[in-house]
Amino acid sequence: MANTFSQIYLQFVFAVKDRYSLISKNNKEELHKYITALIQNRGIKLLAVNCMPDHIHIFVGFKPNLLISDFAKEIKVESNEFINSKGWVKGKFKWQEGYGVFSYSQSHIDSVIKYIQNQEIHHQKRTFKQEYLELLEKFEIPFEEKYLFDFIE
Repeated sequence: MANTFSQIYLQFVFAVKDRYSLISKNNKEELHKYITALIQNRGIKLLAVNCMPDHIHIFVGFKPNLLISDFAKEIKVESNEFINSKGWVKGKFKWQEGYGVFSYSQSHIDSVIKYIQNQEIHHQKRTFKQEYLELLEKFEIPFEEKYLFDFIE
């Protein structure tokens, strides 16, 4: 889009269906590379990606001509297919329905990147459930517990 200028930084968080720990350390880097390519092929700038066994954080410089929901769906569907084609899990891998998306200003980029890169350290002190609740509270996002706990239990 000519003459369109934007500054949109979004962090996406997806959980593995039923919160199973299915993303192994052995496959993590290959999955990161695949997701990086998916994102870059859409003309989006990847700032950070990090998989934990039961969830993933993706931080991007987003484009205003894309729908957030379409982007999240495409990344989830295509990475599901990739993981299943690799046979990394018994049965069928799938991300849970829904996702978290959080916006940041340019002044927060470095701290968000460091936060995502240090997920292993963060999760020595707090669970994914605690982390996710903190994000919702920090961003003052209202939620219905019945849906939230389907997502993070």
